[in-house]
Amino acid sequence: MWPFDPDDFLSHPVNHENRSDPDALYFCMMGDQMLSISEGGIPRAIEADEFRWLDVETRSKNYLGAWRNQPCFALDIDGDVPPGYAVSDLRGWLGRVEPGMFYLAGRAKQIVEMVRTNQFCGRCGAKMEDHRSDRARSCPACGFVAYPRLSPSIIVLVRRGDDMLLARNFNWPQGMFSTLAGFVEPGESIEQTVHREIKEEVGLCVKNLRYLGSQSWPFPNSLMLGFHCDYDSGELTFHDEEIAEARWFRFDDLPNVPGATAISRWLINSFIEEKQQNSN
Repeated sequence: MWPFDPDDFLSHPVNHENRSDPDALYFCMMGDQMLSISEGGIPRAIEADEFRWLDVETRSKNYLGAWRNQPCFALDIDGDVPPGYAVSDLRGWLGRVEPGMFYLAGRAKQIVEMVRTNQFCGRCGAKMEDHRSDRARSCPACGFVAYPRLSPSIIVLVRRGDDMLLARNFNWPQGMFSTLAGFVEPGESIEQTVHREIKEEVGLCVKNLRYLGSQSWPFPNSLMLGFHCDYDSGELTFHDEEIAEARWFRFDDLPNVPGATAISRWLINSFIEEKQQNSN
């Protein structure tokens, strides 16, 4: 089953910049780290009543929307880590919080980054300000508008009979494998990216592309578009310095693969479920 939860949608009132609520959740970025409270080893966002007692500087505050009727904000803060709180990379939230909370934290991280990197206009140099109606920064002098950066990318499971192709990046631990992935280049369609990336990374030609779904991946700003495709021709060869090894694995005999939060695992599980259903 492809993960989907309607409750993970956010509502977006127009006048978000002045919205406040004592029941709000604050997703606070301190540098490149997320400030959080840990409950039983599980991080969580900071409640508005907790935040008002913290001795930190708020550099920016942006309304994210209402999640399960609870208003949420992205804050860029500066100061020392308060007693009882902790900072961690957002990857530390993966698999430890429910998916909706992870996506909210990822959205907050990207909104904070948009504000940080658009303090001044890249066209005329004037000071930027929040756009009145869009999720963007605008220049009052020349009218230039800067939107949050999104980098579309593909992630693909290549199939061959009962086998799936998995690869290990040079930077990953021994024994950790995942699906192939890569960024869309200017002028490419998504389908062209799938064919090019697989050919470049492992030397194979594929066919029968099938889109399964997508995932926001805030490392730092990707939108992952997930596919299955079938092996067509070629021998496994590594053409770049990214892939340490790539191998075919039978669907019921897998190596160490990413956890359930990652779209790569969704692609793998979808193939396994299909094969198990066909064998019954």
